[in-house]
Amino acid sequence: FGDDYVADVPRTYDRKVKNAQEAHEAIRPAGESFRSLEEATSQLSGDEYAVYDLIWKRTIASQMVDAKLTSDRVRLLATLSDLPGRPGATEVGLSANGLRIEFAGFRRAYVEGSDDPESELADQERLLPPLTEGSTATVSLADAKGHDTKPPDRFSEATLIKKLEDLGIGRPSTYASVMKTIDRRGYVWKKGKALVPAFKAFAVVNLLSTYFADLVDYQFTAAMEDSLDAIASGDRELEPWLKSFYFGDASAPTEFAKRGLHAMVTEQLDFDYAAINSLPLGTAPDGEAVSVRSGRYGPYLVHGERRVSIPEATEPDSLTVTRALELLDAPSGDRELGTDPATGLAVYLKAGRYGPYVQLGELVDGTKPKTASLFSTMTLETITFEDAQKLLSLPREIGAHPENQEMIFATNGRYGPYVMWGKDSRSLESEDEIFSVDLDKALHLLAQPKLRGRRAAAGPLRELGPDPITGKEVVVKTGKFGPYVTDGEVNATLRIGDTPETVTIDRACELLAERRNADPTARRAPAKKAAKKAVKKAPAKKAAAKKAPANKAGVKKATATKKATGGTGRGAKGQGADQSATNADLISRLSGE
Repeated sequence: FGDDYVADVPRTYDRKVKNAQEAHEAIRPAGESFRSLEEATSQLSGDEYAVYDLIWKRTIASQMVDAKLTSDRVRLLATLSDLPGRPGATEVGLSANGLRIEFAGFRRAYVEGSDDPESELADQERLLPPLTEGSTATVSLADAKGHDTKPPDRFSEATLIKKLEDLGIGRPSTYASVMKTIDRRGYVWKKGKALVPAFKAFAVVNLLSTYFADLVDYQFTAAMEDSLDAIASGDRELEPWLKSFYFGDASAPTEFAKRGLHAMVTEQLDFDYAAINSLPLGTAPDGEAVSVRSGRYGPYLVHGERRVSIPEATEPDSLTVTRALELLDAPSGDRELGTDPATGLAVYLKAGRYGPYVQLGELVDGTKPKTASLFSTMTLETITFEDAQKLLSLPREIGAHPENQEMIFATNGRYGPYVMWGKDSRSLESEDEIFSVDLDKALHLLAQPKLRGRRAAAGPLRELGPDPITGKEVVVKTGKFGPYVTDGEVNATLRIGDTPETVTIDRACELLAERRNADPTARRAPAKKAAKKAVKKAPAKKAAAKKAPANKAGVKKATATKKATGGTGRGAKGQGADQSATNADLISRLSGE
């Protein structure tokens, strides 16, 4: 790139994240020479070359000088006539922004998100025509367009972690467990990659921010993380910090720090649960408040004495007062549609947490009655008794599969209609097909490659022709570990220098032959043999296994002893009285008794 692009001194970079784990750092180029992209082209291909290209560009860019950009902005005043909704002359202000790249710097080598820095630089540059203050311009066309703003995008797992990093909360080793916890406890649900807050989460946040405000304060949490880092690195004592956090410190600046966690959770237990568990939506035309509450069976709406469950996957920001009143005024279900002639049981229409459904009979002696969800085209107002009978007849038998005479069924599920043969299944195009699909159509669907992640199984990249030895067709495919050739039975990965575009049938047959003639012992190491050995040895170990409880108890005792001396190890769950005694000893020690 030239001497002008090289920094005067080697550039170094500090880590941006507190307590970053150096063992998890990025790839660091090593060695005495750094091969150019042209040299790497002959030895790498596909994903391997793409990764090397990224490493090379970012590494070179990290040692280049900064780019120099100049932003321009021009403001124009114009008088326009007869704008929509504004008859006559109207004076308006117009503006345009430009960007000039004076010196590309590191951007010559790398522009984030682009494989071609040169073309990306050209796209980024926005040049304005040469203008001076007081110049006049002719308006060739004026068109007034509306512009609606939209709220910021929801957090995804990646952007939420980025936000936590910016706030100094959490550490790289804890972010995965944080994401799992909020998902496992039902505080969020996913819509694509976006994390949508559940109504339960609002109640939890309301409780914590009302009664434990210090514990959920960003600065307090970040400061606590710093203290734990200092303890982990040996710069701070464990017991004094624990004592101050648990029992409080009279000289501390905040009320929580003065009182401590123990006083807060033992003295402040008089909660207003109704207020905590209520998310106000607004006021109905009759003057009554409309709110959301979270219950044992999910969130529900409250309007005076009326209650109704909120459908699953309802986004909180979409639940307005108008929408809430629609749900409250909708037929509540729980009505009898008729009597099933085959069983003599009543057929009911009900509305549940997961939407409306039909039910055959009632709950008797703890035995759950048969139920079926309504199709997406059905509503509580339009469903008939005949519709309910068809729903309750599912799964529908289509016919026996010729391979094993096992029955093929058509039914509806959480992700839509499908046909099922044993553990194998394929989706149907519409719910109506459940009652019309025949055996031939079902067999045709089951013979198709199964969709993976909404994408069909990848076909061959190239067809090379028949193998002269086996006579089987040889094709080039791409898989988890890169491109390979296969004849349907044997697979052989392409070597360095081979590419899917240039590999010949002769080279493919050579690779397949090498694979067939590979060391037979290396190819004969199935897990089944190892599993059989393990099963045979199991009885011989039974006598030794009897000692496990004694050893286990010893481990628990050692853990308890470690905790009693002020250690940081965590004991196993279920230690009963020993664990309680350990906790009491620790609290007694911290309180100085």
